[in-house]
Amino acid sequence: MTTENLLLPCDGGDIHVQQDGPRNAPALTLIHGLAGSTHWWDAIVPELAGTYRVVRIDLLGHGRSAKPEGPGYQLPEHARRVGAALDRLGVRQTVAIGHSTGGLVATALTEQRPALVTALALVDTGPRLDAFISNGFAGRLVLAPGIGPLLWRLRTDGLIRKALSTGFSRPGYQVPQQIVDDVRAMTFHGSVATSQGAVDYLKQRPVPARLAALGKPLLVLFGEEDHRWRPSSATDYTAVPGATVKLLPGLGHSPMLEDPQQTLAHLLPFLEPHAPNPKRTPHP
Repeated sequence: MTTENLLLPCDGGDIHVQQDGPRNAPALTLIHGLAGSTHWWDAIVPELAGTYRVVRIDLLGHGRSAKPEGPGYQLPEHARRVGAALDRLGVRQTVAIGHSTGGLVATALTEQRPALVTALALVDTGPRLDAFISNGFAGRLVLAPGIGPLLWRLRTDGLIRKALSTGFSRPGYQVPQQIVDDVRAMTFHGSVATSQGAVDYLKQRPVPARLAALGKPLLVLFGEEDHRWRPSSATDYTAVPGATVKLLPGLGHSPMLEDPQQTLAHLLPFLEPHAPNPKRTPHP
């Protein structure tokens, strides 16, 4: 598998992009969630890259992308940067695949660039704000009144793993050290600002209503043991015409890491008819 890492200049700062698979193959764009990085997709990329051009993007403030202290973390701004990065790579059409907050970014990208996105796959993306359960210790770490920045500076691997614990439900699952390291590399500002951007986006309009207006093929995967978003809320997406909604037994908020093969078993059949033909010129 050929891997290419790039830093692309975008509004607000450089964006890190990782590409795998044939460059002339149908494109998939993978967008991680809050405090995530390109590494959250490591377990499923090798199989995807045998057939597809897989583009992974670190959102601003995350992974190896720039981490400015100013504005630029609203969801539509994240989405515009993803679109700009794809333009620089020459990607004219893509399936957008988003995990959690990354699913909101994928939705915003489709709203902004409907000719670019041919279909969407959302993984444990909360459909509305009142479906949120808790991010547990992670929320207390970030939002503790007056001491959040101090706790952020003092966080150890143990504290980070505890903060990440609500993201995984499969018994015995061990969070990879690389994911812990990526969380450590984030700034307090980037984490809080992106989180607030997600709240603002959901307050404006629920995700299913946004997607119903777009008319794109949609796959929704949701862990039945998700401890961050109420799993029963996944049924909200059935309001999107033609949507396929799959609840994954025994898995939590991060199925692609907890059980890559079960995730791929649903994702691959969806991609086959909906991945774009790179030789076809999209309609404006």
